[in-house]
Amino acid sequence: MKDNFSGHAADYAKFRPSYPRELIAHLVSIAPAHHLAWDCATGNGQVAVMLSEYFGQVIGTDISENQLKNATQHPNILYKTEQAENASFEDNSVDLVVVAQAVHWFNFDLFYAEAKRVLKPGGVIAILGYGLLKTQPKLDEVIHMLYDGLLSGYWDPERRYLDENYQTIPFPFEELNAPHFEMTYTWRFEELVGYLNTWSAVKHYEKANGQNPLELLHDELKATWGDEQTTEIRFEVLTRIGKV
Repeated sequence: MKDNFSGHAADYAKFRPSYPRELIAHLVSIAPAHHLAWDCATGNGQVAVMLSEYFGQVIGTDISENQLKNATQHPNILYKTEQAENASFEDNSVDLVVVAQAVHWFNFDLFYAEAKRVLKPGGVIAILGYGLLKTQPKLDEVIHMLYDGLLSGYWDPERRYLDENYQTIPFPFEELNAPHFEMTYTWRFEELVGYLNTWSAVKHYEKANGQNPLELLHDELKATWGDEQTTEIRFEVLTRIGKV
């Protein structure tokens, strides 16, 4: 698994969107029991914290120690530095496995074999993610100039799975239908820029060229944003949910 986010773990924790509580409640409702949940590639622990309200114990794993240092602590959450493909769970011990915005970095075959090993019979696996944000049309055009134009060639190949709404990833489970979920925020301009700065392609561009690409589009972004203090930001939640 690639680790593109250790270098800016604090910004990732501060600016990345969090998933709807209704989505977490849906996953809880279909899990066979509420003893143990695995938040795989937990990052800053945002999903682990929401799961901790429902499960006796949540274990959040990640390969990034820096991410885990920025993770939110909670009495019934245990964080471990582990690979998704080689976890320390006992066989048939986990009620729910969640992977949020990360499965596209995994070795699919090895991870899915591990998920099947640790899940109880009837256990649920939920692959979550989100694609490109949506705002107002003219601002979207500038963001697309960054995403598809300036950053073209700087995205890792695995990013395509998100562009394809996770519909092209392998998913060797009995698939379950899920409601449609969306994340909606009211952001200030600084929050938008902070979020865009967490993109892995921005970091790749900066490393290759010695300049943050957002500096090249900052004035255009600001002009398109306009005089409003805030604007609405929307992310469509991508889901693949199944059971053993």
